[in-house]
Amino acid sequence: MSTSKSAVNHQIRRQSLPETLAESLRERILNGEFREGDALIQDAIAQEYDVSRMPVREALRQLEAGGLVAMRIHKGAIVTSVPTGQIEELFELRALLECDLLARAIPKLTDEDLSASREILAQLEASYERHDVASWGRLNWEFHRSFYSAADRAQTLAIVQGINVQTDRYIRLHLLLTDRFDQAEEDHREILRLCASRDVKGAVAYLKKHILNAGRDLVAALRTSRAAEAV
Repeated sequence: MSTSKSAVNHQIRRQSLPETLAESLRERILNGEFREGDALIQDAIAQEYDVSRMPVREALRQLEAGGLVAMRIHKGAIVTSVPTGQIEELFELRALLECDLLARAIPKLTDEDLSASREILAQLEASYERHDVASWGRLNWEFHRSFYSAADRAQTLAIVQGINVQTDRYIRLHLLLTDRFDQAEEDHREILRLCASRDVKGAVAYLKKHILNAGRDLVAALRTSRAAEAV
């Protein structure tokens, strides 16, 4: 007897243990608990989380796919150290793709979209005030995405989100190393104002400057920090 489509039981997949572990380890990398070059020992992690090595191994593979760790023969997982030249490239890619998204999105932005952007910006500024480092990258991306979604460019948005995952820890590090909270707030408020004014040319130019300046400041601070650690 065949089963009708209406009788099929569609189950929602629950978050697996490896995914839960990957999220926890990802946050510990992003908040600086695990630093560049640190080894993530499977046995130690399994003991810490009271799990077997198998879900730990899968979690590390997920982090490798996201560019946060690299698997080394005989060494296991190592927290990646991204060369400053590649960090510059990531910010240049962000500027290129995000400016295109914003230009396409602004004519389609609704009052509801802008209201959501204001709410997210308020949350981001509050996280600066609380020094809630764990929220900075996520809220920064949510603020930017609140404009881009209206562009209706799903593939480009997915690529940009992937780049933002890679730059999340550096966005946090940029703020910690440069203490440029006031500048970040000023830039975000101006981007919001220009979008609300439907000033496509002005908003795109300001966004490009915002992203590239943040990348340059970060790379300069990171080179200084890495040079000091190498001494």
